[in-house]
Amino acid sequence: MSATIRLDLHVHSRYSVDSRLSFEQILEGITYQGLQGFALTDHNTTEGLAGLERLRPSYPGFWFVPGVEISTQEGHLLAYGLRESPPPNRPLAETVEQVEALGGVSVLAHPFRWLHGVGRRVASEARVQGIEGRNGKNSELANTKAELLAARRAIASTGGSDAHEPRQVGRAFTEFPGDVTSLDDLLEQIRKDKTTAAGSSLSLAGRVRSSVRDGLLRAVRGFRPVGPRAVHPDHF
Repeated sequence: MSATIRLDLHVHSRYSVDSRLSFEQILEGITYQGLQGFALTDHNTTEGLAGLERLRPSYPGFWFVPGVEISTQEGHLLAYGLRESPPPNRPLAETVEQVEALGGVSVLAHPFRWLHGVGRRVASEARVQGIEGRNGKNSELANTKAELLAARRAIASTGGSDAHEPRQVGRAFTEFPGDVTSLDDLLEQIRKDKTTAAGSSLSLAGRVRSSVRDGLLRAVRGFRPVGPRAVHPDHF
């Protein structure tokens, strides 16, 4: 049995308005990076989970974690273990309560990102089980701040690529103990702060490229946002 299980806990498929990734491209990237699975975390929808489940028999031993990235009034929230998504654009505290009622766990997505992060004050107080300490599209500075905050709060630090295109898949990931055997076990490891965030941050050139791509996609979809614009003076 492997000493650790490595999963990319933040991946967007074509069911997100800002992604064109197919399941096949995601699986190819995860396999190439030597990971054992991923969480599908499309924006405000779990519509893609049914299609993903149909692939499960072809990938025995592979982890398909049900998830969603929810847009809240304060910023983005990752939720795992859900088969349905709470409604978007509600207060963060209310959304966290709904996730818990549905049996899932809540993790703050990229809290120190200028757009869509909750900011330091909210991240320091939110009643979540974890903080995304390693996001594959964040700067090293933003990731370091997130990891330090998770450590100070003694809650889980998770990692995910935040992939929207093939080259991003698997850049960041979460390590779980190798004896985890079920989704319930995996969620419990997050609740008990037994995870490790790992992987790469994004360089300045990479962030510029990503910003240009995101701008083009916003134009294509008529500048329709994926969630509320959450910019806070306490991000830094």
